[in-house]
Parts: sequence; structure tokens; C-alpha cells
Amino acid sequence: MSHAPDAATAAVALSPSGYTDTFARDHLPPTAQWPTLEFTTPDLQYPERLNAAVELLDATVAEHGPDRPALRAPDGTVWSYGELLRTVNQVAAVLTDDLGLVPGNRVLLRSPNNPWTVAAWLGILKAGGVVVTTMAALRARELGPIVEKTWPSIALVDHRFTDDVETVRDTVAPDLVVVPYGGEADDDLSRRVTAKPGEFDAVDTAADDVALFGPTSGSTGTPKITTHFHRDVLSIDNTFGRHVLRLTADDVVACTAPFAFTFGLGMLVVFTLRAGACALVTEQATPAQLAELVQEHGVTVLATAPTAYKQIIKAGHLPRLAGLRTAVSAGEHIPQEVWEQVRSELGLAIVDGIGATEMLHIFISAAGDDIRPGSTGKPVPGYRATILGADDQPVPVGTEGRLAVIGPVGCRYLDDDRQLGYVVDGWNVTGDTFVQDEDGYFFYRARTDSMIVSSGYNIGAPEVEAAIDTHPDVVEAGVVGEPDPERGSVVSAFVVLREGVAGDDAKAKEIQDHVKATLAPYKYPRRVRFVDQLPRNTSGKLQHFKLREQIVRNPEEPS
Repeated sequence: MSHAPDAATAAVALSPSGYTDTFARDHLPPTAQWPTLEFTTPDLQYPERLNAAVELLDATVAEHGPDRPALRAPDGTVWSYGELLRTVNQVAAVLTDDLGLVPGNRVLLRSPNNPWTVAAWLGILKAGGVVVTTMAALRARELGPIVEKTWPSIALVDHRFTDDVETVRDTVAPDLVVVPYGGEADDDLSRRVTAKPGEFDAVDTAADDVALFGPTSGSTGTPKITTHFHRDVLSIDNTFGRHVLRLTADDVVACTAPFAFTFGLGMLVVFTLRAGACALVTEQATPAQLAELVQEHGVTVLATAPTAYKQIIKAGHLPRLAGLRTAVSAGEHIPQEVWEQVRSELGLAIVDGIGATEMLHIFISAAGDDIRPGSTGKPVPGYRATILGADDQPVPVGTEGRLAVIGPVGCRYLDDDRQLGYVVDGWNVTGDTFVQDEDGYFFYRARTDSMIVSSGYNIGAPEVEAAIDTHPDVVEAGVVGEPDPERGSVVSAFVVLREGVAGDDAKAKEIQDHVKATLAPYKYPRRVRFVDQLPRNTSGKLQHFKLREQIVRNPEEPS
């Protein structure tokens, strides 16, 4: 199958960089391994020089003025667009003047969702840095490999979450400068910025300079680091944002995903700021609390995982979403019965969608009258998709196979041979099994790899296995996803204990707590089965499919 370049297909040659530090470009995969990139709509035509922070914020202030609310927090904090712009400029000045940031340097960002995190993210881009956004929930064990892959020179960290970053600094990155923010210390970023003016000339970055490194959630062993250009940040708005989501300046947007998940970054930063709308940023909220916040703050657009919609329904809080004009579901496939109940009770047709960290955001979706219940949707304008069979060729309509996508963004892993597995003949192959009908709608079937999708979080089974294996009483462990009506799937562990150790409820909880202390807590095995041995083939490879079969045979029986 050929994908010969045409007028709408990007040439691989990169334009002159605005970076002095060439690390990001030096570690891109060879151009022959890139996916095909296409720019097929007028919105996707970009100038050679482009800084995404300027387009997201300065351009919006010029269009809508400085006084509109940009960010709102549940504690009553409100930042106007003018305040956000001033703070972003001050952050950029601190980075360059005080911390010695050189264009192209990487800056680690670790925090829950709050206004300061938005300001830091934009300030890094404006100063010519490459953002490495990580979740506050990650432990030192998980942060270390990310730091070793991306080599940030500076870390901007919420003052409540500095310990793990300092541990990583002390063990693998001695030159990393850790700067807290949001606290009262003299070196806190929020204090440093007060000495800076509110103006800053953004670094003259190329549209194809790397703007961010996105570690894939659920990475196993050495993490996969996705790379995204300044133009890619705008491309997700010029596709899904403008053609499906269609925010207005009067919208108030809420999303439960952290900024480290590009789903959250798009919904709360890229789409919202570009539209001149307001983002309600919440550090954490249960589904019941989320429903309350939607009602209390007049949220008009909500984006969350299907699990949250299920639990809001179960708690009887669905009426609190009555003020929404748009609801978005992503992270995993939404069950049709959940979609139907929301539509029946609220008259609200949830916008389903599938995206990937490698692709930055959603590429298949549908809204309004284009929605077909049970389907994820069609390729968003700017993308095309197909279903590939075992021979890497498109299969007939109605045949299950691997979802493959081409658009204006695509997978470029940072210095990683796994690039060869994700890109096939120009297509981005996402690791999902789909089927396409005769009208071009795509229907989700399952994941095709070892990733467990639980409540919208991607969790790598081998990573959890490795964490369990470090428990002193564990000989070995096997981890698979177990179907769950509330979360879609949960992490289920089969554990072999050392001789003489009892496999009881207390030991199961001990192992669960051990994983929580080792990895981000959401990755812990919610179900633990103790077994005498794990199934392996003649070469010694663990047969995960047999563990899944055992769950099917005995879904409620821990061994």
C-alpha cells in the first residue's frame, strides 16, 4: 500500500529550529520511520514560525480582551485572561533570567490541575522550553526513567509534591534544579514572579520545533516518550476542537483528566483558551463531587471517563448535569446503556471519542446528529482511518482488525525502537481492535495489547507485575485486566507466594498497599488471587490468556 506525498502531505524536512539546545530534534526517530502527516483542511496550514503559547493566549487576549475569566478553581480562585498572560510572561522571565533556561532545554512539570500549572505550562513554551508534564501521583520509581529519557534541566513542581522529584534528582539527575510553586518558601515560583515585569517576548520557535514530551500512561519498564510540535498543539484544536467540540467564549469547561494526560491538556488548556472560554480546574473530585461542581459553577461542557458518568448515574446525581450543553467521554469506550440513559433523562447526546498520547488527542468522534449510538464515530476532519488485518492491509467493511490512523499529528517516540511497532506503512496503529461499517462509522471491540484500561487510565500489566514482584513474600506475579461493570476493567493479579506464607485477605491488602507505595495508587491490583504457579509455555513465557480464561471460569473465586 502506497502513501505517496501530495500537496497536503508534509515534507519530512524540518525548518530551521529556534532552539539552541538541539536534544529534542537529535533524538527524534529517523524520518523514514515517521507516520505519514497530512494537512488536508485550510485550518491546518501553518506558517514556518509559530509559538503555541502565543497562539493560545496572546492571540486570545487580543481578540477577546484581558478581562474575561480564563481559569476558575473550586476554592473561588478566578484568573482573568489578563492575569494569566501576565503570570505566564513572569514565569517565562524567571525561567530565562533566573534559572538559565536555554531554548530547547526540557522542563519537568509535576502538579495536580490548578491555575499555576497552566501558567507554568504556557510559560515554558513561551520561553522556548520543552514541557515534560507528569502526574502528581507518580512515584520516584516512575519519574526516574522519564527524567533519564528526557534530561530536564529544571523541574517546576507543586510545593506539595517535591519529595519524589528531589529523590530522582539525588539519585539520577544531580544537575536538576527543582523549583516549587504555590507555597510560601522564599524560592517559590509564585514569589519569584513578583520581581518580574508582565511582558515577555516569546522565543521565535519553528512550527515544527518540539513543544512537549508526553510520557505514555501505563508505560512499562523504560517509558515511551511521545514528541509533539508547536503546530501539533494547534492541530488538535483545528480538528476535534473546532469541528466536533465547538466551544464558544461563553463556555465553562470541566475535565477530570490531569494535564499529563493529553485529553485533559486539550480540554482544559488548548481548546478552552483558544476559544476564549473559562476552564474549571479541579485537583481531584469524586464523581459525586464532580456533579456538584458542574451545577455550582455553571459548567456547560464536561469531559470525563465513562466510569464517572456511570457513578454519577448510580449515585442519583445525573440531574445535576442538566446545565450541560455538551458532554464528552474518552479514555475508554462508553457503554451504550450509559449513553442511552443520559440521553433519555437529560436530552444530552454524549460525544464519544478515541485518541492516543501518540496522536495527542481525539481523532475519531461524532457530535449532534452525526452520532450513531454504539459507535465511537467517524474520523474527525483532518484525519482518515482504516482497519488493518494481520497482513497490514485494509480489511473489508465489517471485519474486525487493528485501527490505523493518519492525520496532521502522529507518533514520533523519543529515541525508541518501539516506533517500528506503532507506525506501519505510514499509518499510526493504535493498539485497538475496531470494526468499520458500510457508512464509515467505527465500532470499538477491545485493546490488542497488554494495556489495561480502567476508569479511563491506561495501566501497563508488566509494570504492575514488576512492582508486585518486589514484595518480599512474592515469588512471581501475573497481571491481567478483569472485566468490571463500574470501571470497564480492573487490575487483577495472580500471585505466587514463597513457601510458608499464607495467601489470605490480610496478605492481599499488604500487596495492594505495597503497589500503592511503589507506583501511582490507581495502578494497584483491585483483585488478588493466590495460586501455586503461573501458566507458562515451553519457552517459559507467561501465558496471560490462560489467566484471563481462569477469570472467565471463576470470576468471583479468588484462588
